[in-house]
Amino acid sequence: MLFRFAFSLVSMAALLVHPYDAVSQDLLRYVDLNSPEMSTSEMTRTEVDALLKAAPQGPGDQRSADLEGKRLSHLDLSGLDFSGSNLRLARFNRTDLRGARFDRAILNQAWLIDADLTEASLVKTSLLSTQMQRAKLGGADLSGARITGDLSGASLIGAKLAGADLSADMRNQSMGLMRGVLKSADLRNADLSGANLSRANLEFAKLQNANLANCNLNHADLAGADLSNANLAGADFTETDLESTLLPSAAALAEARNLDKAWNLNLARRPP
Repeated sequence: MLFRFAFSLVSMAALLVHPYDAVSQDLLRYVDLNSPEMSTSEMTRTEVDALLKAAPQGPGDQRSADLEGKRLSHLDLSGLDFSGSNLRLARFNRTDLRGARFDRAILNQAWLIDADLTEASLVKTSLLSTQMQRAKLGGADLSGARITGDLSGASLIGAKLAGADLSADMRNQSMGLMRGVLKSADLRNADLSGANLSRANLEFAKLQNANLANCNLNHADLAGADLSNANLAGADFTETDLESTLLPSAAALAEARNLDKAWNLNLARRPP
């Protein structure tokens, strides 16, 4: 209990470092990922599975287990169903979660550093201040998810983020600008259609062949990102930072909205 309280204080302190950066990545400066708290598990796969299956049933026979703050790092939990569960502050660092289900689960302030969530389902999952640096999310479904976590360096090749909300939480300015961070993330062939990326950090992100149709990119940071062959139909670029961004073809740009209102458009890179 004492560790959890201290851990929450560190998380809060990290969010206060910079008013424009959610600074969730700065939290790693204060945490030893090799410590037992961050690299071991207090349960076995069998115990986790039993707890999930024993959880009380809710509407539609959905079970909602409580695994708040549990240490579950370095386990093989592939294919398990965590749907609707409370996983706040849980630690899944380097955990095998391939094909697992987290639909409508609460993963706020959880740790999934280097976790493998390939083909996992996180539909309408809450990922507030979640640490997911370098996570593997190839083919994962995050449709409708609320994300203000850090996915820097994560692999989301072919992932589904249709209708996901990675925008800044403008009501929590006192805690820093909490937003989705996808810096240097690999989003090739990802579906972000209709996603809210307002003020999201997509610096140096790989967005080749990504579907950004009808995205809200207001004030988003796309500096250095690669938008080659991306679908920009209806995407709103109002005050989007495009410094050194590799843009798609003129035909694709013609389908975008408010491109003339983007920042640093003159510094963007054009296709050969």
